[in-house]
Amino acid sequence: MTPAPQHSAPVPGAPVLAASGLTKTYGPSTALAGVDFHVGAGESVAIMGTSGSGKTTLLHCLAGIVAPDSGSVVLRTAQGPLEVTGLNEAGRSRLRREAFGFVFQQGLLLPELTAVENVALPLMLTGVDRGAAEQTAATWLAALGLAGFESRRIGQLSGGQAQRVAIARAQTTGAAVVFADEPTGALDSATSAEVMDALIRSTTERGRSLVVVTHDEAVAARCGRVVRLADGRIVDAVSAR
Repeated sequence: MTPAPQHSAPVPGAPVLAASGLTKTYGPSTALAGVDFHVGAGESVAIMGTSGSGKTTLLHCLAGIVAPDSGSVVLRTAQGPLEVTGLNEAGRSRLRREAFGFVFQQGLLLPELTAVENVALPLMLTGVDRGAAEQTAATWLAALGLAGFESRRIGQLSGGQAQRVAIARAQTTGAAVVFADEPTGALDSATSAEVMDALIRSTTERGRSLVVVTHDEAVAARCGRVVRLADGRIVDAVSAR
């Protein structure tokens, strides 16, 4: 199997991530029925649909969390195109550590660690020493308005602050693509807007790509394009602006 790259800088003018003909079934249920998808450098795409439409399965296939039954996912890197679906589990794990960032609804932060330790963890998993990793983490926390919160544990933060920690964690390795699965689902509307501001500022405004799964029309409207799924198929794809 092809190993994951150490660097994943996007190729200008080409989609950073492109999927073709993705299918996925779970027993008798069809989650994806031949989906094509792409996201460009500096682009944000919202994936919407009712529960069971396939949107989270699509995100998981794009991110190499699960393997589709058929179809391909290709990541454009500085070293050339990399077929994500051609990697074994170890290769996909490495890709998720180095090329992709993740923000989930509840953050999935480690409560026993401080904010700076949570953000530094992805770098440390790639071999960066703790001091350097925490310095980079502190810089990201400051960029997201959390200077002075480095030593707080997650239980000492508000929901919005915790999500900004999760956003900082997703950025530390220089991820080419950030995946956000219902990143504002547990937040009120005002905090949701603040978190989306932070997410967009730290991704597309820096030339990175953002893929958001959401039920929230207001969140989707902040993205450049909206893709709607129903019964495992794309039924609509339009510019949100």
